[in-house]
Amino acid sequence: GRKPSGKEADFRERLVQHQQDEPQAPRVPRMILGDETPENLAWSLARIWPSSGVMTSEAGTVLGSHGMGKDSIMRSLALWNTLWDGKDHHVGRRTSESFTVRGARLTVALGIQETTLREFMDKSRGLARGIGLFARFLMAWPESTIGNRPFRESENYPHLDAFHVRLTEILNQKAPIGADGTLSPALLAFTPEAKAAWVAFYNTIEAELQDGGELHEVKDVASKIADNAARMAALFHVFGKGMGGISLECVVSACQIVTWHLSESRRFFSETAQSKEIADALKLESWLLRYCRKQETHMVGKSHVIQCGPNPLRDKKRLDAAITELEALERLRVLQEGRRITLQINPALLEEAS
Repeated sequence: GRKPSGKEADFRERLVQHQQDEPQAPRVPRMILGDETPENLAWSLARIWPSSGVMTSEAGTVLGSHGMGKDSIMRSLALWNTLWDGKDHHVGRRTSESFTVRGARLTVALGIQETTLREFMDKSRGLARGIGLFARFLMAWPESTIGNRPFRESENYPHLDAFHVRLTEILNQKAPIGADGTLSPALLAFTPEAKAAWVAFYNTIEAELQDGGELHEVKDVASKIADNAARMAALFHVFGKGMGGISLECVVSACQIVTWHLSESRRFFSETAQSKEIADALKLESWLLRYCRKQETHMVGKSHVIQCGPNPLRDKKRLDAAITELEALERLRVLQEGRRITLQINPALLEEAS
């Protein structure tokens, strides 16, 4: 072909140089994510911002989303597990760019109704617990406060204000993101006394995982609890502007908190393992005892339970089954006068509870 003139050659050289000087798109933090598909979540961490959180007080929209559909639930749960473990996650694509999530951090904080969580567990057919997803969470299962929330004037919360100030300080710090887009946070270590306390905690938990041990029924959760304690201690250290190694105080505080969460997981999964009838009976008895102590009575109308009792037991069939179970165990008596049915609590139970 024709040899380009000097002018053309110069133009081509300038064009190549211009293409090489193409500016990189700025990395804009995308810190709060929603009901992403596993592929979108991975892409966001790998290409947009390597530190994000899936946080919602209505987690049914996440656990019931297309990201947790029949075809993608395994991929979503596996991705969450891999990110908790801190491992790389590769996404191979046929029609577009493949990529790897490396050096990323994901926080997952989900508030969810009990019935919605149980529906998700049924839908996943034990998969979520079977592959260790719930073992990585710190679970809390508080009793409902509905009916016990009288109006209160707004108050000042100086400790909460200080908490927000410190969070803002941390958010305003430059993120430790390298040229390759991965996080490279500072490596923290325990002080010798803090490490000794953590090792003692680890060994105490491990001893209870064996057959017959107190934690055997939740060994999946308990086996991860010391790891969660170490991470929480590191968070306390950074939040408190600690210098040097992670202190004994941070480790002791973290171990106390995760132990409470372990107790909550044990309570939740123990009930899950029971038959629906037994679980309902325990739920009904707990509600009846609270009601009777508050009203200073030992008699409750069945119609009142249907109207104001625990949500699942407002279904007449489930309530009748729970009443039959408690009656067979002599925890209550059923009194009928015409069409009115009254539940009489065994007085001994109220004495035990007081």
